[in-house]
Amino acid sequence: MSNLWLKFKIWTKVIAGLLVLIYILAFFIKNHSDPANVWIFPWHDIQTTVLYVAGISFLVGVLAALLFRTIIRTRRQIRELKERNRSVKLERAVQDMHTKAAMLRAKPVGATGTSAGETIAEKDDSTEEGE
Repeated sequence: MSNLWLKFKIWTKVIAGLLVLIYILAFFIKNHSDPANVWIFPWHDIQTTVLYVAGISFLVGVLAALLFRTIIRTRRQIRELKERNRSVKLERAVQDMHTKAAMLRAKPVGATGTSAGETIAEKDDSTEEGE
């Protein structure tokens, strides 16, 4: 049974492809000799065929679509670059804050106001004697 559906699917695609091919051939046959007057500037018209105008219009449309897609991608890349730069700046700022905080926490023994060999009790005794 599945073989029948597969054959049906294949023949449907073949028939659709043949219809498209017949249409393209009819389009070329009908439009290859029909004259067309294309307006370019107010003082300049071009005499050509409809087939040429259709082909050029198709190519211009494809190029415009590619250009539009490129512009959208470029805008997205610029936005991602800005976000990445902002996150890198924030990471650097956080890293700098951690570095400064580590420097404040790791004080040497002499930095608390006592000398390296002097204990807190000796310091208290020396302050009482000076009063």
